[in-house]
Amino acid sequence: MSSRPGLHHVSLALCSTDGQRHWAGGSGPEGTAEPEVRPEAPFFIASITKRFIITLVLQAHERAELDLDAPITTYLPASVTTGLHVRGGVDRTPQITVRHLASHTSGLPDFFERRRGGPSLYRQLRAGHDTSWTFEDVIGITREQQRPHFDPQDLTAGTQRARYSDTGFQLLIRILEGVTSTAFPDLLTRGIAEPLGLTRTWHPAAEPAEPDLTAPLPLYARRRRVDVSGVIASSNDLVSTIEDLLAFERALTTGEPFRDANTRHLLTERRNRLRNAPVLRYGLGTMIFKVNRLMSPLRGPVTLVGHSGSTGTWLFTCPELDLHLAGTVNQTEARGLPFRIMAACLRIWAG
Repeated sequence: MSSRPGLHHVSLALCSTDGQRHWAGGSGPEGTAEPEVRPEAPFFIASITKRFIITLVLQAHERAELDLDAPITTYLPASVTTGLHVRGGVDRTPQITVRHLASHTSGLPDFFERRRGGPSLYRQLRAGHDTSWTFEDVIGITREQQRPHFDPQDLTAGTQRARYSDTGFQLLIRILEGVTSTAFPDLLTRGIAEPLGLTRTWHPAAEPAEPDLTAPLPLYARRRRVDVSGVIASSNDLVSTIEDLLAFERALTTGEPFRDANTRHLLTERRNRLRNAPVLRYGLGTMIFKVNRLMSPLRGPVTLVGHSGSTGTWLFTCPELDLHLAGTVNQTEARGLPFRIMAACLRIWAG
């Protein structure tokens, strides 16, 4: 796989849900003097972090610190919410609920995507250009340089329009910090990393619990190494290892992070097709991908449930095969590649 043109390296692991079968490996870089990639190396997990964020949201919901169906204006100041979602001359922000943000059904644009007055953050990252931003920048871009895609959806209907929006999850982080009076890096440590023993998972603004870890794997624009430390510091996304991610996924699929294990079912209570990624359906902080019959290792299609990241990261469970999958290619833009790699891994595992 690492011999694919333009791909620097790949690191991945597969594990049965009972933990009895496990395989991990790394490949690349080839034809260079750089050290071989090892699967135990930490890396930037990008939007896999949304699975951690929704876990914290559901924990706060269980503690009655927030209501999934409450308007976000309940938890955020007017300086943030006023004029955030204006459509048809009407400010519809008060109609947006916490559940809208978690399911990408608010209609809010993604601050990473196209905007007036400059290139999208996706384009800058793809080219390996570093940049940085604050939460206030996110709100300013959303309010002044972008437009909503649709009205906040009726969540009592059978299906809703959904469009992936990083903006919504930045708002969720700010809501969590407000209702818990705790900074996001500390929330992650106390709510997830410490209880689950994830000593190699940390927020870039904090330090890993396990000392003497090697530096996180760098990102590449194809085979060119790039420094996008500003993006990593601004994104609120985590650094982790494959083994920590698999441990988190095992815990999440059994409901271990929650007081009531049945809370885990909220993650997939909705399965709306994403308009800006139509091969994916989305629940609450959770992607659902159907591996079709041609790619499936079984006679019929199989399902992958979890999350990927734009830098070519993935963390999924295949219920039909009782299998967890995690990995990375550490590219500045590789949103589709994880699904092709996972499909190949499923066939090898099943065969």
